[in-house]
Amino acid sequence: MIIVDDLKALDKTQRAAFFAAFLGWALDAFDYFLLTFILKDIAAEFHETIKAVTVAVTLTLVARPFGAFIFGRLADRFGRKPVLMFDVGLYAVLALASAFSPNLVVLVILRFAFGLAMGGEWGIGASLALETIPAKSRGTVSGLLQQGYPVGYFLGALANLLLPTIGWRGMLVLGVAPALLIMFIRRHVPESPAWEAVHRGDAAAKRPSFVAAMKGHWPMLLYAVVLMTPFNFFSHGSQDLYPTFLRVQHGFSPGVVTTLTIVLNLGAIVGGLTFGALSEKIGRRKAIVLAALLALPIIPLWAFSSTPLMLGLGAFLIQIAVQGAWGVVPAHLNELSPPEARGTFPGFAYQIGNLIAAGNATIQAGIAEAHGDNYALALALTIAVVAVVLSVVTWFGPEAKGVDFAKGAGG
Repeated sequence: MIIVDDLKALDKTQRAAFFAAFLGWALDAFDYFLLTFILKDIAAEFHETIKAVTVAVTLTLVARPFGAFIFGRLADRFGRKPVLMFDVGLYAVLALASAFSPNLVVLVILRFAFGLAMGGEWGIGASLALETIPAKSRGTVSGLLQQGYPVGYFLGALANLLLPTIGWRGMLVLGVAPALLIMFIRRHVPESPAWEAVHRGDAAAKRPSFVAAMKGHWPMLLYAVVLMTPFNFFSHGSQDLYPTFLRVQHGFSPGVVTTLTIVLNLGAIVGGLTFGALSEKIGRRKAIVLAALLALPIIPLWAFSSTPLMLGLGAFLIQIAVQGAWGVVPAHLNELSPPEARGTFPGFAYQIGNLIAAGNATIQAGIAEAHGDNYALALALTIAVVAVVLSVVTWFGPEAKGVDFAKGAGG
């Protein structure tokens, strides 16, 4: 099997770099999704509407591109490893602090700060992992790496089982867990060899500014932002309000919500692994388009079913499509990046797309509330439009599969 063979081909340090990036993204997503399970509970305690509480989700996404740029530039200058360690510690502390919010305003401010740190993790971790492994394994590792996101969502779903016991504040206290990852990174993860090649020795005095590093690459950055905008609507549009959809529209218990969310994330993992590896055979663009279009016929089953069984089947299948497309993203964006800005470019483009899509939860909640809490309509409408847009933008875009990270980037 391609996935197993590619992982066996990695040496000890390459595996450590991959696991550090994977766990960083998984625990980052865990902290993010904890909030999505408790919107209803926070709204009840603070005497606010769910739509008002989703502003905390929106501002988390708004903050992420700023964090991607700040921490990405630090990683380009000082190395992937030390900046990743600092970033993981920061978002863990901020996630914990949000558990003690006395009101919605404080919660929103802390989640905005959390978004800054969250924005830095993905780009740095992806660069560290993909610059360390062999080029022939990028598609497979990209698919695996991106599945840290649904794994984090999966862990959040398991934590949701504790909600009746520990309450929403106790849920957010669990967000301190990623701090433990710092010890693993410090002890087992080496610096990126590609970063070392560019920034050590005689090259150390030639570290360019972001503007200089981006010379000739601004059109590529603009395209990457345009690409990542429908990508972010695709993921957040299918996931962020899904627990609310189950709790409010269907009245399911936390246990049923947890079970369906676990099923959802199993589908996401299958999709990411499958299409990430497939992209090594058919190319990055074709794999993304195929996965995105696969979502269209699944929408009625996913959004408009009425029983837990059929909703679970729909959730499993839709996330094969959504995270199947996403599984290609780490490799695709890193391959399109200029080498001296690779710590910044992928994460910054990703998070600017996130910024543009940041109002997704509030928009979807508004559509649902305007139609009698019909979250199914809001979810279905979002994914149908976005799947088509994503396919078109990807199909007519560039690809740099297999580019040598130590020498240059595709244009």
